[in-house]
Amino acid sequence: MAQSYRMTPARRAVNAVFKFLVGLGMGPANSRVLSVPGRRTGREYRAPVNLVMREGERYLVSPYGERGWTANARAAGRVTLRRGGTTETVTLTELGPSEAAPVLRQYAWENAITRPFFDAGPESSEAEFAAEASRHPVFRLS
Repeated sequence: MAQSYRMTPARRAVNAVFKFLVGLGMGPANSRVLSVPGRRTGREYRAPVNLVMREGERYLVSPYGERGWTANARAAGRVTLRRGGTTETVTLTELGPSEAAPVLRQYAWENAITRPFFDAGPESSEAEFAAEASRHPVFRLS
């Protein structure tokens, strides 16, 4: 059974440090700080994310399930990604389960720290990852 994600003071602190470092251009190459306007308030929300690069495309995965940024991103249809001095605004297309499955598998393989939040593991079948897609939204970036 997958763990549930809870925002604790320790996780807030880790996220703050991660956002700061990625903002300076440090950390893994696939790390970004995502910014998206709130769907109700319009206030900018920021979250640390890791992109998946697959077959020439870039993807954004919500490893902890439905979060505030996923609902805001759906409503806005685009997000801003920042790393160091580079900022880009990208359009999002949410993937269906069969398209999301290989991306989720790759994400689980590359980001071991998030594996406890998935029922499927890196060696699970495509069908098991397709079942995860309803709990872990995947977006194609363009």
